[in-house]
Amino acid sequence: MTALRYMIVAAFSTVLVSGCSSFQHRDQLALFNAAYVTGDYDAALKAVSFPAPENKAVDTQEHLLELLHQGEMYRLTDRNSESTKAYDLAEEGMKGQDSMGLLASTAEGLMAVMVNDSERDYKALLSEAVLVNTYKGLAFLASGNNDYARVEFNRANDRTRRAVEYFRKEIAAQQAALKHEAEGGSQKASMVRNSLQSGSFQSAVDNRYGAPSKWSVFPEFIVPFSTYLHGLYFLANAEGGSDYERAVTSLARVAEMSPGNRMLQADADLAESLASGAQSLQTLPPQVWIVYENGLGPVLRESRLDVPLFLTYGNQQVPSYFSIALPVYTDRSEIPGSIGAADSSGEVIRTERISDMGKVVRTEMKERFSGILTRAVTSAISKAVLQREAAEQFGPVGQLFAAVLTIATTQADLRSWQALPNHWQAARIDRPENGTLPLLDHRGETLGALEIPQQPFTLVYVKRPTLQAPATVIIMDLQGGAEAAFARLPKWYE
Repeated sequence: MTALRYMIVAAFSTVLVSGCSSFQHRDQLALFNAAYVTGDYDAALKAVSFPAPENKAVDTQEHLLELLHQGEMYRLTDRNSESTKAYDLAEEGMKGQDSMGLLASTAEGLMAVMVNDSERDYKALLSEAVLVNTYKGLAFLASGNNDYARVEFNRANDRTRRAVEYFRKEIAAQQAALKHEAEGGSQKASMVRNSLQSGSFQSAVDNRYGAPSKWSVFPEFIVPFSTYLHGLYFLANAEGGSDYERAVTSLARVAEMSPGNRMLQADADLAESLASGAQSLQTLPPQVWIVYENGLGPVLRESRLDVPLFLTYGNQQVPSYFSIALPVYTDRSEIPGSIGAADSSGEVIRTERISDMGKVVRTEMKERFSGILTRAVTSAISKAVLQREAAEQFGPVGQLFAAVLTIATTQADLRSWQALPNHWQAARIDRPENGTLPLLDHRGETLGALEIPQQPFTLVYVKRPTLQAPATVIIMDLQGGAEAAFARLPKWYE
């Protein structure tokens, strides 16, 4: 049997072994979401659990997506130790991907081309990596472990800073690799490169998918929620000028990205006043921040489109239309309005929107899109060549099998971390003199009465994915001096 025959048989075998994995991923996430939207976090946790190997370390790269979901479900059920352990393993998986060897990376790339991107281990967004450190910081704060919380908020900020450099290197490496293969005589690489550079191809993608240059994105790779919490943490824990500088820088950055948000500007001004000495801690009333994670974050849907690809036949390049499948982010539901808190005089302070998760992920997708598109085109051309060769080697039967393979494996990778919110809101209020803070829902009705300890800085963290789910409320000392109080509101959810 010729080498070509081996290649065709190997392609069929790959699909038989791996082709169903994308459906398994989708079924798993569907089970997770069915439980998550109702607030049944134990059932959601069960949906993303996997058998623990005996006397073996967890394959953190293979199970990265499950670990991300587990970490958040543990955190939302007041199991902070288990949460940080799951997030630690998730970080280990992300680091393993970054340091993946050439052989493993090449094998993953081949699987993605022969089947689709779902065959690769899940590669977390950089924004997701930032949120891992932020959620770990919150879990450590809730446990009263201020030293570890400080480390995690600093890591989140450092990941944000390094994002620009990461994408610059990733894009340059993709372009260099494709150019090198094309100049080295690789016919497939030349076809991929010529297709991507074709005006008709770009027009077809832009008309159906939308030009990335027109997406609504942030000017920087930033997760405003994480940067905001980084600023609040160092405002509350400042041990000197450098800590105040961290607080001022972070809170000012977030305020600049939402110029109409008076609350964010007030927080930035407070940090500046404390840093300059214009405001003393001794005369500052105890402060309470309410941070509200609202709704369901964006998920990926599949967009299939026919595009012209330039295939080489002999010495001629012939444009032919082939189907490719691309992932596109779509927003899910949010809870209308905001939540409120009543101060000592009875005045209600309501949370204000500070950041959308959709804008965060689209900012990153804009930079990742070139690589996704290149892999989709490479896969389509590889399968087109395979169909042609299968017809030559095996006749109509071979051509039919190759066509079935192409149809079955032309799928977008739709995996994503489903436990993130639609958006974040925040508010700040003086601690009521009696220590009781009434918390109000979006209709102005009482969710519950919160007991706020007598301490300088308190964070009331609220997360609610849908109106069918309870509001998870965690009352934390921003200085990490005590364990948090935990509640699910309204009380009848308990």
